[in-house]
Amino acid sequence: MNAILKSVAALSLACLMTSTALAAEVINFGIISTESQQNLKANWEPLLKAMSEKTGLDIKPFFASDYAGIIEAMRFGKVQMAWYGNKSAMEAVDRADGEVFVQSVPVGGEPGYWSVIIVPKDSPIQTVDDLLKCDHSLNFGLGDPNSTSGYLVPMTFVFGAKGIDPKACFKNVTNANHETNAMAVANKQVDAAANNTENMALIQQNQPKAYENIREIWRSPLIPSDPIVWRKDLSEAEKTKIRDFFLTYGTEKSGGNIDEEKKVLAGLKWAPFRASSDKQLLPIRVMETAKAISKIEADTSMTEEAKKARLEELNAQKAKFEAELAAG
Repeated sequence: MNAILKSVAALSLACLMTSTALAAEVINFGIISTESQQNLKANWEPLLKAMSEKTGLDIKPFFASDYAGIIEAMRFGKVQMAWYGNKSAMEAVDRADGEVFVQSVPVGGEPGYWSVIIVPKDSPIQTVDDLLKCDHSLNFGLGDPNSTSGYLVPMTFVFGAKGIDPKACFKNVTNANHETNAMAVANKQVDAAANNTENMALIQQNQPKAYENIREIWRSPLIPSDPIVWRKDLSEAEKTKIRDFFLTYGTEKSGGNIDEEKKVLAGLKWAPFRASSDKQLLPIRVMETAKAISKIEADTSMTEEAKKARLEELNAQKAKFEAELAAG
């Protein structure tokens, strides 16, 4: 009887260990909310399915209503890997044990993408100066606060550069994802909005009539292409499988149907991925620090002594990031 009980116990332990191992193989992949969940699912599911098949891992999509939801899910271990913009990736690296390991490549092979400000096609607004008359008559659409192109870049290069607070300039300021902002402009629900060139390509493809009603009035400096981030605590075996998948998918090394793989990537407006690291976030860190400096300089509630100390700290931080960026 004891032998039987020992056998049963050993079998139970083996089953438990197997179940635990299988559970560890599930990878939740976070997808930031740049568009409606329906559109994101249609574009991402073929890639995640291929990743599951090639890695042997169970890759599950994870959606949230905003960027912060994906960052927090990674922070608490509910998401093990995610597609981010650069600013949200920076937050994930700093707060959620994340690490950049590959970078997307635009389908045309460009080195990155651009933030844009868009208006209705027949709008009298022709330039940024027209937009920034700041008489509280216009409605403006910003992106998610964790969006690089929808928030950080326009706040740095459009508003911060001129010392303007959007809320003190416009009649109303809203925050929404790229698709929602584009449609709001096309339907004249806002007078202008922030967006980016990658999303505008998707709008042109998926909503051509809306795209015809949109005009660009401003384009930013180049933004590094979006990174893919994993949690550092993934096992080395999982990291190897995942990295190999991303760096071979759609290339001669994939071992699959290359044309089909390129078609899947094209649905995301991407070409095959390239290797990357946290260093790609340095331009974003410089922008974020510059924005913080502008905010402190405009702050009238701080004492001169406190302001001076904080500005010295931020300028030193910015100089450090700039030096690291220059070193390559």
